[in-house]
This record gives sequence, C-alpha cells and structure tokens, in this order.
Amino acid sequence: MRNRILVSACLMGFRVRYNGSEKAQLSAQLARWEQEQRLVIHCPELAAGLSVPRPPAEIMSADGKDVMHGQARIIENTGQDVTEQYQLAAWLALRAAQESGCNAALLTDGSPTCGSQFIYDGSFSGIRKAGMGVAASLLAKHGIAVFSESQIAELVTWIEEKEVGKNKPA
Repeated sequence: MRNRILVSACLMGFRVRYNGSEKAQLSAQLARWEQEQRLVIHCPELAAGLSVPRPPAEIMSADGKDVMHGQARIIENTGQDVTEQYQLAAWLALRAAQESGCNAALLTDGSPTCGSQFIYDGSFSGIRKAGMGVAASLLAKHGIAVFSESQIAELVTWIEEKEVGKNKPA
C-alpha cells in the first residue's frame, strides 16, 4: 500500500490562510501524489470553524506541545484568546490523518497550527523561533512524520525509503 500524506490546504493553492492567501507549493511531486490519490488535503483551522480571513494568531512564549498540555495560550493580535479553537484544529487534523491512513504530513511552517520547523514568538513582530504548532506537535506525538513545505525533498526520500522497505524480499 502506498503511503498517504496529510497536506495543508494552503500548500495546494486553497486560499485558506489567516489573510485569505495561499502558499501554493504544487511541485511536480505533489501533483503526481495528488493524481495517485495519496494526498489528504486539510486545513485544520477551517475544520475547527475559524473564518477566512481571520486575525493573525501566535503562541505566547511557548510552543504547540505546551498549548496542547494546557500550559500556554494562542492569542490573536486583537487580544482574543483562541486557544480552544486551535486545540480543536489540532485534534481534527489528527483525526483526518488517522482516518485516512496518513503516516506523514506536509504542513505550512510558521503557523501556530501547522508550523513544524518554526513558529512566531508571540510578539506579533515577525520574530521566528524554533518550534512546532499545535497540529504538527500532536501529529508527531502520535507517530505521524511531519515535514514543512521547505522539506518536500526530505519527504520524497522518506516516502521512497518506506515504500522500498515494504517491497524488499524477506
């Protein structure tokens, strides 16, 4: 069986980001995987009922794992606490991945939900820090390999190694 991949909807050209934009990364590889029906296209924030557009939100002085353990908050630049909506977004992403048999995820970096290599520091000043968003953190905790859009080559290698390993004679 071929590996399935949960992929951020904005990376596939859907205008679902907080500001109504997309981050299309539709490489030839993603296009091929889409044709092979390997991709599960999902936007955790939309699944959790957040609107487009919506105010920017950042994790306050922590990371997604801390938020999921109730030790940190996600706040919009308006001051509104949206922690519960983003926690729901994370659980819905995990459910979508598990129900679809995904063992990898390709997510949008920087997002308080999908960031896997970096998130923003909570100051709304554009300062990045190493860390994961809530969905990336929860997916990784449950054994789903998480890659950012800058790691498509690494994801391709990961998939190839998994599939070659399955096809080797015992």
